[in-house]
Amino acid sequence: MQRELPILEMLAKGDEYFLPAVSVDNVIFGFHQDELKVLLLKAKHGNMWALPGGYVFKDEEVDAAAARVLKDRTQLANLFLQQFYVFGSAKRTRLELSQEAFQNIEAELMKSKWLMQRFISVGYYALVEYEKVKPLPDDFSSECSWHDLNNLPQLIFDHREIIEKALLTMRLQLNNQPIGYNLLPREFTLKSLQSLYETILGRKLDRGNFNRKMLGYDVLDKKEKHFTGGAHKAPYLYSFNKQKYFEALRNGLKRDF
Repeated sequence: MQRELPILEMLAKGDEYFLPAVSVDNVIFGFHQDELKVLLLKAKHGNMWALPGGYVFKDEEVDAAAARVLKDRTQLANLFLQQFYVFGSAKRTRLELSQEAFQNIEAELMKSKWLMQRFISVGYYALVEYEKVKPLPDDFSSECSWHDLNNLPQLIFDHREIIEKALLTMRLQLNNQPIGYNLLPREFTLKSLQSLYETILGRKLDRGNFNRKMLGYDVLDKKEKHFTGGAHKAPYLYSFNKQKYFEALRNGLKRDF
């Protein structure tokens, strides 16, 4: 799926390869140690961070461009990926990104008028199993790593807004998209499932009420073995019954906790 061009060729001739003024930005969510994480790229020069993103080849579907970026950064395919918003502020340009990321190639950058124009960005959010991801930076970045949603570093232009909008979308879709199925490992505790819901919703939930509601949906299979990672009495492990879970999502889970 990789179609990344050499960096100087992209700067000099990008307008020959890509759709004008259109980009994609992916908010890649993972869940680890009861925290929602976001995958970010650090520019090779400066301290700015950015969402994984890219441009759309002229012969490429926009959804395919987002899927390409997702696979290139995570090394995984066939992940949950959904378009959620188009960011088109009149103040959107690539100037801030260029100042941080392209300091050593200013001559080529100055020729790249296509890159300096206003861009609209199509926002996508992706759900991945944290432990399976092998983060890989792109040619403009020195690092690709996970960050706590509640402790994000300094981000380029409107990328914080994009993350906030993605979280709001995920919150609204919690009843009809397989969010838990894609973020949690195959087997998990009810406590981990509750922590995921609390992180997405941004509030604490009553444990007893949550457990009753989730078990009442009849979408979880209880495992014979117990979780062994804690010092107290080992809780049971559960997994999603995929057929029942997806059917319940199609009908819409009635969440009132």
